[in-house]
Amino acid sequence: MVKRNMDVPWSYTGDNGPEYWHTLCDWYEKGASYPYQSPIALDHQQVEPLDLGTTGLTFTYQTERFTEKEFKNTIHFIPFECESYVSFKGKDYALTDIHYHLPSEHVIDGEQKPVEIHLVHMDHEGNNLVVAVLCEIVEGILAEGPLRKATVWDMDRHLEVFDPTLFLPEQRSHFHYVGSLTTPPTKGPINWFVFDQPGKLSRTFLSQFKEEILQGNNRPLQDKKGRAVYYVSERK
Repeated sequence: MVKRNMDVPWSYTGDNGPEYWHTLCDWYEKGASYPYQSPIALDHQQVEPLDLGTTGLTFTYQTERFTEKEFKNTIHFIPFECESYVSFKGKDYALTDIHYHLPSEHVIDGEQKPVEIHLVHMDHEGNNLVVAVLCEIVEGILAEGPLRKATVWDMDRHLEVFDPTLFLPEQRSHFHYVGSLTTPPTKGPINWFVFDQPGKLSRTFLSQFKEEILQGNNRPLQDKKGRAVYYVSERK
Protein backbone atom coordinates (compact mmCIF):
# COMPACT_ATOMS: atom_id res chain seq x y z
CA MET A 1 0.00 0.00 0.00
CA VAL A 2 1.29 3.45 -0.90
CA LYS A 3 2.25 5.52 2.12
CA ARG A 4 0.53 8.88 2.29
CA ASN A 5 1.87 12.36 3.05
CA MET A 6 1.40 12.29 6.83
CA ASP A 7 3.07 8.86 7.03
CA VAL A 8 6.30 9.65 5.17
CA PRO A 9 8.72 12.05 6.89
CA TRP A 10 10.07 14.91 4.78
CA SER A 11 11.91 18.10 5.55
CA TYR A 12 13.74 21.01 3.97
CA THR A 13 17.27 19.71 4.58
CA GLY A 14 19.20 16.46 4.53
CA ASP A 15 18.34 13.12 3.00
CA ASN A 16 14.59 13.84 2.96
CA GLY A 17 14.91 17.44 1.79
CA PRO A 18 13.37 18.95 -1.39
CA GLU A 19 15.79 17.36 -3.85
CA TYR A 20 14.83 13.92 -2.51
CA TRP A 21 11.07 14.33 -1.99
CA HIS A 22 10.27 12.44 -5.18
CA THR A 23 12.24 9.42 -3.93
CA LEU A 24 10.48 9.04 -0.56
CA CYS A 25 7.34 7.24 -1.74
CA ASP A 26 5.29 6.49 -4.85
CA TRP A 27 2.78 9.25 -4.06
CA TYR A 28 5.50 11.92 -3.93
CA GLU A 29 7.07 10.53 -7.09
CA LYS A 30 3.76 10.80 -8.91
CA GLY A 31 3.25 14.40 -7.74
CA ALA A 32 6.75 15.39 -8.80
CA SER A 33 6.13 13.99 -12.28
CA TYR A 34 3.85 16.96 -13.00
CA PRO A 35 6.18 19.13 -15.11
CA TYR A 36 5.17 22.63 -13.98
CA GLN A 37 6.31 22.82 -10.39
CA SER A 38 6.10 25.69 -7.87
CA PRO A 39 7.35 28.10 -6.64
CA ILE A 40 8.86 30.13 -9.49
CA ALA A 41 10.54 33.50 -9.95
CA LEU A 42 8.08 36.16 -11.09
CA ASP A 43 9.06 39.24 -13.10
CA HIS A 44 6.89 42.18 -14.15
CA GLN A 45 8.91 42.38 -17.37
CA GLN A 46 8.14 38.80 -18.32
CA VAL A 47 4.37 38.52 -18.12
CA GLU A 48 1.37 38.48 -20.40
CA PRO A 49 -1.55 40.82 -19.65
CA LEU A 50 -4.84 39.26 -18.65
CA ASP A 51 -8.05 41.22 -18.23
CA LEU A 52 -10.25 40.67 -15.20
CA GLY A 53 -13.13 39.33 -17.25
CA THR A 54 -10.96 36.42 -18.33
CA THR A 55 -9.64 35.43 -14.91
CA GLY A 56 -12.88 35.90 -13.03
CA LEU A 57 -11.12 35.68 -9.63
CA THR A 58 -13.40 37.09 -6.95
CA PHE A 59 -13.25 36.86 -3.16
CA THR A 60 -16.22 36.09 -0.93
CA TYR A 61 -14.63 36.03 2.50
CA GLN A 62 -16.46 36.48 5.79
CA THR A 63 -15.82 36.37 9.51
CA GLU A 64 -15.66 32.77 10.68
CA ARG A 65 -14.08 30.49 13.29
CA PHE A 66 -10.58 29.06 12.89
CA THR A 67 -8.33 26.85 14.97
CA GLU A 68 -4.55 26.69 14.72
CA LYS A 69 -2.59 23.49 14.13
CA GLU A 70 1.10 22.75 13.63
CA PHE A 71 2.06 20.30 10.91
CA LYS A 72 4.18 20.15 7.77
CA ASN A 73 6.80 22.45 9.36
CA THR A 74 4.51 25.45 9.81
CA ILE A 75 1.43 26.78 11.59
CA HIS A 76 -1.96 26.42 9.89
CA PHE A 77 -5.24 28.19 10.54
CA ILE A 78 -8.06 25.79 9.70
CA PRO A 79 -11.67 27.04 9.41
CA PHE A 80 -14.41 25.13 11.19
CA GLU A 81 -17.09 25.60 8.52
CA CYS A 82 -15.16 26.71 5.36
CA GLU A 83 -17.63 29.52 4.70
CA SER A 84 -15.18 31.81 2.88
CA TYR A 85 -14.43 31.10 -0.77
CA VAL A 86 -13.08 32.44 -4.03
CA SER A 87 -14.59 32.05 -7.48
CA PHE A 88 -12.51 31.41 -10.58
CA LYS A 89 -13.89 30.81 -14.07
CA GLY A 90 -17.36 30.12 -12.69
CA LYS A 91 -16.24 27.60 -10.05
CA ASP A 92 -16.17 28.14 -6.27
CA TYR A 93 -13.20 27.12 -4.14
CA ALA A 94 -13.67 27.06 -0.36
CA LEU A 95 -10.90 28.41 1.87
CA THR A 96 -9.56 25.36 3.72
CA ASP A 97 -6.22 26.47 5.15
CA ILE A 98 -3.97 29.47 5.84
CA HIS A 99 -0.28 28.83 6.47
CA TYR A 100 3.15 30.48 6.39
CA HIS A 101 6.59 30.08 4.82
CA LEU A 102 9.71 31.86 6.11
CA PRO A 103 11.20 33.22 3.90
CA SER A 104 8.94 33.61 0.87
CA GLU A 105 8.84 30.82 -1.67
CA HIS A 106 8.09 33.03 -4.67
CA VAL A 107 10.48 35.77 -5.69
CA ILE A 108 9.22 38.94 -7.42
CA ASP A 109 11.60 40.97 -9.59
CA GLY A 110 14.51 39.20 -7.94
CA GLU A 111 13.39 40.07 -4.39
CA GLN A 112 12.55 37.52 -1.73
CA LYS A 113 10.40 38.64 1.22
CA PRO A 114 10.72 37.43 4.84
CA VAL A 115 7.30 35.72 4.87
CA GLU A 116 4.82 34.25 2.41
CA ILE A 117 1.21 33.50 3.38
CA HIS A 118 -0.67 30.82 1.45
CA LEU A 119 -4.45 30.85 1.48
CA VAL A 120 -5.35 27.41 0.18
CA HIS A 121 -8.74 26.70 -1.41
CA MET A 122 -10.46 23.58 -2.70
CA ASP A 123 -13.45 22.93 -4.94
CA HIS A 124 -15.98 20.09 -4.60
CA GLU A 125 -13.82 17.81 -6.77
CA GLY A 126 -10.76 18.26 -4.56
CA ASN A 127 -8.89 20.62 -6.89
CA ASN A 128 -6.76 23.25 -5.17
CA LEU A 129 -6.31 26.97 -5.84
CA VAL A 130 -3.75 28.99 -3.87
CA VAL A 131 -3.57 32.72 -3.19
CA ALA A 132 -0.15 33.93 -2.02
CA VAL A 133 0.83 37.14 -0.23
CA LEU A 134 4.51 38.00 0.26
CA CYS A 135 5.01 39.98 3.48
CA GLU A 136 7.39 42.28 5.27
CA ILE A 137 7.94 41.85 9.00
CA VAL A 138 7.40 45.06 10.98
CA GLU A 139 7.84 45.89 14.62
CA GLY A 140 4.94 46.25 17.04
CA ILE A 141 1.28 45.34 16.59
CA LEU A 142 -0.11 46.90 13.44
CA ALA A 143 -3.57 48.42 13.52
CA GLU A 144 -4.22 46.50 10.30
CA GLY A 145 -2.65 43.28 11.60
CA PRO A 146 -4.35 39.99 12.50
CA LEU A 147 -4.15 40.56 16.27
CA ARG A 148 -6.11 43.81 16.04
CA LYS A 149 -8.61 42.86 13.35
CA ALA A 150 -9.58 39.49 14.74
CA THR A 151 -12.89 39.33 16.59
CA VAL A 152 -11.50 36.59 18.85
CA TRP A 153 -7.85 35.60 19.25
CA ASP A 154 -7.66 32.98 22.01
CA MET A 155 -4.56 30.83 21.62
CA ASP A 156 -5.22 29.06 24.93
CA ARG A 157 -8.52 27.67 23.64
CA HIS A 158 -7.20 27.30 20.08
CA LEU A 159 -10.00 29.50 18.78
CA GLU A 160 -9.67 32.47 16.43
CA VAL A 161 -12.52 34.38 14.82
CA PHE A 162 -11.63 36.68 11.93
CA ASP A 163 -12.33 37.67 8.35
CA PRO A 164 -9.46 36.23 6.24
CA THR A 165 -9.59 39.39 4.09
CA LEU A 166 -7.28 40.87 6.73
CA PHE A 167 -4.42 38.90 5.17
CA LEU A 168 -4.98 40.39 1.70
CA PRO A 169 -3.28 43.59 0.50
CA GLU A 170 -5.40 46.64 -0.38
CA GLN A 171 -4.26 46.54 -3.99
CA ARG A 172 -5.24 43.29 -5.65
CA SER A 173 -2.87 43.30 -8.64
CA HIS A 174 -1.42 39.83 -9.04
CA PHE A 175 0.50 37.30 -11.06
CA HIS A 176 -1.34 34.22 -12.23
CA TYR A 177 0.19 30.97 -13.42
CA VAL A 178 -0.39 27.23 -13.26
CA GLY A 179 1.94 25.23 -11.04
CA SER A 180 1.96 22.68 -8.24
CA LEU A 181 1.73 22.42 -4.49
CA THR A 182 5.03 23.45 -2.88
CA THR A 183 5.05 20.63 -0.31
CA PRO A 184 4.81 16.88 -0.89
CA PRO A 185 3.23 15.43 -2.90
CA THR A 186 3.81 18.62 -5.05
CA LYS A 187 0.90 17.64 -7.28
CA GLY A 188 -0.51 19.79 -10.08
CA PRO A 189 -2.07 21.48 -11.87
CA ILE A 190 -2.73 24.19 -9.28
CA ASN A 191 -3.93 27.70 -10.15
CA TRP A 192 -1.69 30.22 -8.39
CA PHE A 193 -2.46 33.88 -7.73
CA VAL A 194 0.45 35.83 -6.23
CA PHE A 195 -0.15 39.43 -5.14
CA ASP A 196 2.64 41.83 -5.97
CA GLN A 197 1.82 44.38 -3.26
CA PRO A 198 3.57 43.12 -0.11
CA GLY A 199 1.58 42.55 3.03
CA LYS A 200 2.75 43.34 6.55
CA LEU A 201 2.97 41.01 9.52
CA SER A 202 4.05 42.18 12.94
CA ARG A 203 6.92 40.47 14.67
CA THR A 204 4.62 40.24 17.71
CA PHE A 205 2.16 38.17 15.68
CA LEU A 206 4.81 35.82 14.32
CA SER A 207 6.51 35.44 17.71
CA GLN A 208 3.50 33.44 18.89
CA PHE A 209 4.55 30.68 16.49
CA LYS A 210 8.33 30.74 16.80
CA GLU A 211 8.35 27.06 17.76
CA GLU A 212 5.80 25.99 15.14
CA ILE A 213 7.07 27.75 12.01
CA LEU A 214 10.36 26.30 10.85
CA GLN A 215 12.77 28.95 9.59
CA GLY A 216 13.78 28.03 6.06
CA ASN A 217 10.56 26.17 5.23
CA ASN A 218 10.60 27.41 1.66
CA ARG A 219 10.92 25.08 -1.31
CA PRO A 220 13.68 26.19 -3.75
CA LEU A 221 12.62 27.93 -6.95
CA GLN A 222 11.58 25.64 -9.78
CA ASP A 223 12.21 25.86 -13.53
CA LYS A 224 9.49 27.79 -15.38
CA LYS A 225 9.86 25.49 -18.39
CA GLY A 226 8.47 28.13 -20.73
CA ARG A 227 5.06 28.32 -19.07
CA ALA A 228 2.96 31.45 -19.38
CA VAL A 229 2.78 33.87 -16.45
CA TYR A 230 -0.04 36.39 -16.54
CA TYR A 231 -0.46 39.70 -14.77
CA VAL A 232 -3.71 41.30 -13.69
CA SER A 233 -3.77 44.94 -12.62
CA GLU A 234 -6.60 45.41 -10.19
CA ARG A 235 -7.51 47.59 -7.23
CA LYS A 236 -9.80 46.78 -4.34
